[in-house]
Amino acid sequence: MSSRITVADKSLSSRYEITVDGELAGFLTYRLSPELITFVHTEIDPEREGEGLGGDLVQYALDDARERGLGVRPVCPFVAAFINRHMEYADLVV
Repeated sequence: MSSRITVADKSLSSRYEITVDGELAGFLTYRLSPELITFVHTEIDPEREGEGLGGDLVQYALDDARERGLGVRPVCPFVAAFINRHMEYADLVV
């Protein structure tokens, strides 16, 4: 049986959340200014580590930033490492 994975921007909480079958599996907190999004911290449920959810979460957030025309400041080491491995996002970094 395949799991249903969804990612959503919970702007009132200043974070993106990833859920698996409706249950929170992780989040990525951010600080937003008019032209910049600073990714502060990524956290995945320890029981779900190794499933690729962190990458899915960061990719969604970076795609969303690009779509919104925002520059990215990757303070979170996980986000910075993701960008280093996926150079197609390097142009977002300011």
